Amino acid sequence: MATAETEVKHMGGCHCGTVRFQVMAPAVLKVIDCNCSICVKKQNCHFIVPASKFHLLQGSEVLTTYTFNTHQAKHTFCKICGVQSFYIPRSNPDGYENFLGSEWEQSMEKNASIKSRSINKDT
Repeated sequence: MATAETEVKHMGGCHCGTVRFQVMAPAVLKVIDCNCSICVKKQNCHFIVPASKFHLLQGSEVLTTYTFNTHQAKHTFCKICGVQSFYIPRSNPDGYENFLGSEWEQSMEKNASIKSRSINKDT
């Protein structure tokens, strides 16, 4: 039986099924709400994992990326159905993503532990 900290395989993808990925993460996910301009419009809830725990299984040829403001966050979408299945967050450029996104700099100072969420603890 999986506990909250036991890592299991989570599968996901876009609406049309062209983009598919898997993530190794705790069985019970800690989901984060963000209130930055794009996440509010998408009603985005997300969790952060190290890049080493994320594996794109198919669909790299149909992915396109949108950036804005600092251009550090990479919002990746399926060109066919338009769904963003994952992205590389500004807070964790070496990871895949409850802080105040509309005041990013102040939030990162208050919540320094956010950066540690994409550190691979297995290495």
